Amino acid sequence: MKIVVACDSYKGCMYSKEVAQHIENGILKQNPHHEVWKYTIADGGEGTVSAFCDTCGGQLIEVSTVDAYMKKIKAQYTLIDQGQTAVMEAANIIGLNMYPREKRAPLFACSYGLGVVLLDAVKRGVKKVIIGLGGTATNDGGMGMLMALGVRFFDENHKPLPAQALSLEKIHYIDFNRMHKMNVELIAACDVANHLLGEQGATHVFGKQKGLYPNQIKKIERGMENYRFQLQRYLKVDINTFEGGGAAGGIGAILIGMLHAKMVPGIKLLLGYSNLEEKVAHCDLVITGEGQTDKQTKFGKVPVGILTVANRYHKPTICISGALGLGYQDLYELGFIGLFSISDRAMTFQQALDNAPAKLEAATFAIINTIDKIKHF
Repeated sequence: MKIVVACDSYKGCMYSKEVAQHIENGILKQNPHHEVWKYTIADGGEGTVSAFCDTCGGQLIEVSTVDAYMKKIKAQYTLIDQGQTAVMEAANIIGLNMYPREKRAPLFACSYGLGVVLLDAVKRGVKKVIIGLGGTATNDGGMGMLMALGVRFFDENHKPLPAQALSLEKIHYIDFNRMHKMNVELIAACDVANHLLGEQGATHVFGKQKGLYPNQIKKIERGMENYRFQLQRYLKVDINTFEGGGAAGGIGAILIGMLHAKMVPGIKLLLGYSNLEEKVAHCDLVITGEGQTDKQTKFGKVPVGILTVANRYHKPTICISGALGLGYQDLYELGFIGLFSISDRAMTFQQALDNAPAKLEAATFAIINTIDKIKHF
């Protein structure tokens, strides 16, 4: 068989390239005569830079910046299209998984570091910047990113405010005079359609997973409302009107509403640079997967993006994921012929992470063995 393997990363466990390699190992252990075509895939979150670099033969650029808590780090983005396009991801600059759960402090996290990397790319003379917005630790509405671009925020006493979620409700004055001019095409790679505010907005939907408590969510939502009001007062733009504005703790709203970025699903962007569709057209089986497959997967996640391509060519597609969550059965209606979890017994979360590579190879071996045996009946 000719098999296309195109999976998202298993968040906090394995990158997309590693997932594909372990799946290939499982396939070839069962039958070394199968031909495997592997692809590094991402949807705008963790691994986006690596995926574009591998797919396009990009050049990695290292830049000094700061993480979500203003600690100095080195981050990477990639140049593609002969250096005319930069691809960066928020997840490797201000990412949620850069700190263990017990050390996350979303009230103080900010997006300043992403703005630093964006400026570095612009100063290199690129014509386009693709920014992957998934997996951020921040909920500052892009305030930090704006400060890195030269915007200054002040409280009612004209004292400068630090870039953090706690500052949002204190903003009374904004100075745009030193804001850097962004003469580039901006693309926000994201699968989120949420607006900035409300019950389906950035804070209410994503705040808990970033570490906000219920009483803090209400407080930061009030801050976001003030932030939106102050920006509208100065710029005559309502940043709550845009689909995707709730991405990355509100960074999406700033990119779309202020910097005129276009929001595009990350998987759609990447596939536009890849020959994956051509390979799918000539394969016998497609394998995709992600860390956890559940009812959210159908809303633009990698497995459904890959399935959409496979369905065009009537290719059987299976999904092998770290876990299967609530509502995963609904995905059978989209066309998957099989949805599998690599977990084979009860274990702690840490044990699941530690054993994932071996479990993935074993699950793949079993699945391919079943397919091969059925074909011989």
